[in-house]
Amino acid sequence: MVFPAIYKCSIRFKIKTLFEDVMISLCILFSASAYLLGSIPFGKVIAWRAGGFDITKRGSGNIGATNVTRELGFKWGLLTLAFDIIKGFIPLFVFRYFASPAAVTGFEIKLAFIALSALLGHQFSVFQGFKGGKGVATALGVYLGISTVTMFSCLIALIIFILTVYKWNFVSLGSLISASVTPVLLISLGESYVIVTLSVIITVLIYFKHRENIMRLIKGEEKAWRQTKLSQ
Repeated sequence: MVFPAIYKCSIRFKIKTLFEDVMISLCILFSASAYLLGSIPFGKVIAWRAGGFDITKRGSGNIGATNVTRELGFKWGLLTLAFDIIKGFIPLFVFRYFASPAAVTGFEIKLAFIALSALLGHQFSVFQGFKGGKGVATALGVYLGISTVTMFSCLIALIIFILTVYKWNFVSLGSLISASVTPVLLISLGESYVIVTLSVIITVLIYFKHRENIMRLIKGEEKAWRQTKLSQ
């Protein structure tokens, strides 16, 4: 009776090991796919198709929704925003569909790697010579795709962003403040240390990509949002 029991345990162990190997491979595949999806410069594609120009050579040179709005109008900026959010959300949504938190060892760590890959793709695009956008919209998509807690925190941060832009008229300032409060909100809502750590990394990356904006804000040279043409 001992040997059959040992044999059954051995089979279970092998199945579990095989399942974990498959999940690791799946995580790598999803991370690579998330990076490639994140790397697609939707702002540049939209500006070229709608306006016939290279958005990286107009305005601030950024491929994000703010610069597209300034150069093409609100409609196209909103479309850029939607695509940048979606490319942060989709990889996480699909991974959560295929992988169960209860069944996958280190589920949140794998989720964090995929989320970070999507953001890095947008900020350091392989299609843009490892240059890219600021990452705020893609980070929004990432938070919407991780959990209900991150989604709720993200919505609060979004309200703070809107109020900041309304009060001080700078999109960059709203982005920086909302990025800063998100980790605090996640901690206060009891989110795991893995996701909180991810949010801190996201905040640091957003600050890094806004370093020129920060200097312009300090010097009083940052372009105000209400100077943007929204009628097109």
